[in-house]
Amino acid sequence: MTEITDRRGSVIWKATGTASTVAIKLGTGEAGEVTAREASVLDQLPGYTVTAGRAAESVWYVTPWLVGPSTWKVFQEARKGATGRPQALAEAVDLCRAVAELHTLGWVHGDLQPQHGIHTDGGVKLIDFAWSWHRDTTPWNIFEGAMVHLMAPELADWIATGPQPVRTSVAADVYALAGVLWTCATGDWPLDYQAGGIDRKEAGPEGLRDAIATGELPLVSANPWPELQDVLRPVLLAGPTDRPTAAGLGAALAAVGV
Repeated sequence: MTEITDRRGSVIWKATGTASTVAIKLGTGEAGEVTAREASVLDQLPGYTVTAGRAAESVWYVTPWLVGPSTWKVFQEARKGATGRPQALAEAVDLCRAVAELHTLGWVHGDLQPQHGIHTDGGVKLIDFAWSWHRDTTPWNIFEGAMVHLMAPELADWIATGPQPVRTSVAADVYALAGVLWTCATGDWPLDYQAGGIDRKEAGPEGLRDAIATGELPLVSANPWPELQDVLRPVLLAGPTDRPTAAGLGAALAAVGV
């Protein structure tokens, strides 16, 4: 059994047996309830299998290990040069389709990141559903944000000003999706904090969130993949009602030439 991560009371292992390889997640204390609700989401999603239980103050679940690289990894060659771009672009379209399918089922992911799409032989599978919720239900009582660099301005503003619960949205997912692809393609976060007069280390996560909430931070000017970035740029600059759907973003990316 190999430990994959251990942070904030949550541990993930990869375990390989004679019949299969699985992911085991254990959450203790406050992380236990986060683990429990993620297991609940997995149990409701088609194509996912999960077994969960409780032990003292901890919650655990076991789910099949997804074999394949993350979105960050599939863009590795594309970040080096044009040679890897056709494959990366095809995988980007597949990621959009996976997010679109989740939205069609009524779910909002809430925490899309470069490592949260796994590109398997059977298509892209999303992971890390700790902040996911179904639009026919009430979201979790407290949401203080996931990856701040990929947070839609309206979501950052709601977190900063309240009230709770903050409702992550399909539109915020699409913003994060465009941000993930921008980051994977360029190797940098989309927003230019320096141009906005923000020192990342000094500001910290809350300061960055408050700056993002203004909607006034520019995008970074580096343009290593213009054809792709020209599709992502308007999504990242648009307000929530003007963003495309995940399916629409995927269709626009499918039309990009490399």
